[in-house]
Amino acid sequence: MASTPDLPQTPAGDAAAGAAASHRKAGRHRGEGQWAMGHFTPLNGNEQTKKDDDGLNVRTRIETIYSKAGFQSIDGADLRGRMRWYGLYTQRRPGIDGGRTAILEPEELDDEFFMMRVRIDGGRLTVAQLRVIGEISQEFARGTADLTDRQNIQYHWIRIEDVPEIWRRLEAVGLSTMEACGDTPRVILGSPVAGIAEDEIIDGTTAIDEIHDRYIGSKEFSNLPRKFKTAVSGSPLLDVAHEINDIAFVGVRHPEHGPGFDLWVGGGLSTNPKLGVRLGAWVPLDEVPEVWAGVIGIFRDYGYRRLRARARLKFLVADWGPEKFRQVLQDDYLKRELTDGPAPDQPVQQWRDHIGVHRQQDDRFYVGFASRVGRIDGATLTKISELAAEHGSDRLRTTVDQKMLVLDVEESRVESLVAGLESLDLQVTPSPFRRGTMACTGIEFCKLAIVETKARGASLIDELERRLPDFDEPVTININGCPNSCARIQVADIGLKGQLVTDADGEQVEGFQVHLGGSLGLEAGFGRKVRGLKVTSAELPDYVERVLTRFQAGRTDGERFAQWAARASAEELS
Repeated sequence: MASTPDLPQTPAGDAAAGAAASHRKAGRHRGEGQWAMGHFTPLNGNEQTKKDDDGLNVRTRIETIYSKAGFQSIDGADLRGRMRWYGLYTQRRPGIDGGRTAILEPEELDDEFFMMRVRIDGGRLTVAQLRVIGEISQEFARGTADLTDRQNIQYHWIRIEDVPEIWRRLEAVGLSTMEACGDTPRVILGSPVAGIAEDEIIDGTTAIDEIHDRYIGSKEFSNLPRKFKTAVSGSPLLDVAHEINDIAFVGVRHPEHGPGFDLWVGGGLSTNPKLGVRLGAWVPLDEVPEVWAGVIGIFRDYGYRRLRARARLKFLVADWGPEKFRQVLQDDYLKRELTDGPAPDQPVQQWRDHIGVHRQQDDRFYVGFASRVGRIDGATLTKISELAAEHGSDRLRTTVDQKMLVLDVEESRVESLVAGLESLDLQVTPSPFRRGTMACTGIEFCKLAIVETKARGASLIDELERRLPDFDEPVTININGCPNSCARIQVADIGLKGQLVTDADGEQVEGFQVHLGGSLGLEAGFGRKVRGLKVTSAELPDYVERVLTRFQAGRTDGERFAQWAARASAEELS
């Protein structure tokens, strides 16, 4: 029998080691691959790769071997596994159509260039940081620099030979790609208006910083069953999509203890979506890092490692339920009881992206603006940094909706900044279609994608603005290139899941399965799928125009699209 790995030497590790010893005596070793239950074998390929060498160790090989000897020198387990621990995935080889995505071997899909993800915890950037991001894009990434829906910025066309120099430049301004991907604690989402919004309940910035400084890059949590997503926000707008993160701290006011956070766990989308659940616990600001470490410790020790499709925290939470999860967290990891607390209030508006001009606590202003579906370029990012500096700002923010903000602008300079942004086609008062449309990377670069997304989303925005110039209702249109829901299709008003469909001539072409009426925040829930409702990419503008026109004609006073879609007939939605 294979020997069992040492568990981390932490209180969580001690608890797991005790449980493991008990179950070893009982003679059970397979199970779901839960370390704390003594289930260390058999290992799937991903778990074997992580056991062979911690992903964090790959940096040395990149710097000393691969960047000098070139792409062909990269070990396969590093190339398709451990390099993700530093934000690197190979991108899709050009010319491979969507029908071949699922049938080719990984090495057939790999291009000799990389996607690189820059983690931006809390979405916080300085002018100097954004300038460097833009310069790296222009020099090393053929100008690419997409804004993601997890507050990161993502490059393409990165050569392995350039990676050490890119790291040097990023780290010189306090940025990193460490654990931006992989089975690790990913970027920590934060409210883009933390510390400045007039209506803020509590500022979670210090908690984000402490989690980052103590745990990101630590081998205590560098081998998780799969990725672990965190969100922290004290905004009453609930602006970090807390319902679909593995752990979320949501600002609330306790009737006795004052401002703090409501604790949520177990959210996530992909092919088996689940909304996070409340544990009913109120967490003060200074205890957020400790509670975070307890929850991620449970995931590390009890997460399902045997089958990768079940290796997210949401499956454990669904099986245990919130009561058992909270009890294990308290008894085995925190060694104390958590304080019961209230649920967050529902947000008062559907838009949660902070687009537009808004007054700050200090009577200065922040300005939120939208590109098209997060597609931007390095030259534009550099110009944004220059505009911010020219208007007295040194702080910018990215959002979970592929948008950006400039903070700390004096009232007398707002109009000039808005004009400068809009001269770059960055809209401060965008149409609902530009404001509400997101798209994942798609087949242009992603090895999992089946259809094109970014250009499709941009052209859809332009078409809808032309066809429906007077439409002014909040509506979200999320476009995904495959079933994995990086663009959150199940929680959009109109969610579009890329797949091959049959057109009127019987040909297989790019298209989408349609999800309708999903939402976050206001009555959070997943969109409905109408049986057989699929559209080709070419038909997409006609379909969206048709369903939005029917919504306008059939809605009751004040009814949101999600509410209308829930009650509309299949014919109205087709």
